[in-house]
Amino acid sequence: MPELPDIVVYVEALERRIVGQPLAQVRLKTPFLLRTVEPPLTDLVGKVVRRVHRIGKRIVIGFDDDVFVVLHLMIAGRLHWKPLGAKGAGRGDLAAFDFPNGMLTLTEAGTKRRASMYVVRGAAGLAEFQRGGLEVLDATQAEFAERLRSESHTVKRSLTDPRLFSGIGNAYSDEILHRARMSPVKLTGRLTDHDIATLFAATRSTLTEWTERLRAEAVESFPEKVTAFRPEMAVHGKFGEPCPVCGTPIQRIRYADNETNYCARCQTEGRLLADRALSRLLKQDWPRSIDEVV
Repeated sequence: MPELPDIVVYVEALERRIVGQPLAQVRLKTPFLLRTVEPPLTDLVGKVVRRVHRIGKRIVIGFDDDVFVVLHLMIAGRLHWKPLGAKGAGRGDLAAFDFPNGMLTLTEAGTKRRASMYVVRGAAGLAEFQRGGLEVLDATQAEFAERLRSESHTVKRSLTDPRLFSGIGNAYSDEILHRARMSPVKLTGRLTDHDIATLFAATRSTLTEWTERLRAEAVESFPEKVTAFRPEMAVHGKFGEPCPVCGTPIQRIRYADNETNYCARCQTEGRLLADRALSRLLKQDWPRSIDEVV
């Protein structure tokens, strides 16, 4: 799922292309994408884009008359910028927005249709998408600490909870925790002031550095390589590969459609965290230390 750095770069790319441009035509390729009926999608035609911004992991396109399109890309949704009349991507096409200078398309890989689009009016319409998460790059360390300690969860869960923190998901939380040398299952209620200072610095530096990296990649083109798995990442998606800090093979915890990646030596003092499925299967044979598997 595109997270804060990816969404920021998407927003900036859209600002350069569609702000000040009238929407000439909108084509919906699947009825399941649009989750609202009022105002109707056709009301957007002829309106000029006045603003593009981010709410959490959502992209908001503001038109004349205080009307907004809210896009949530979910896991596999992606945006593309093409010349007018360009051929679509096929079954993955969900919607297309024609502007005088080009065409914005929304696609989604796979067969699960999770991406969504809403058309709403005014601040009240946007309010339902405000989950209340703290914008860490605009926050103080004290505000960050207050959010972490407001509920008792694992650090991983707290970082990815949109009610607590805005725009952070599975991928960048892995990178943040590795940089902080902190276990993903450490409880927020047990964090010391030093732990919080370290995590705050790691969160800010990770999000800032990745935003700058992705911004540099898209400086002359539209961001087309949006992915949660990047070669430069330290641990996310790197199960079995060597940790860039200590060389120990990266470990994982799998649950549902997600997995957490971490370095046992850097983050958990060598202790292997229980993988919900595999550790139940192996029971007493489940290794307790990274030294038992390397």
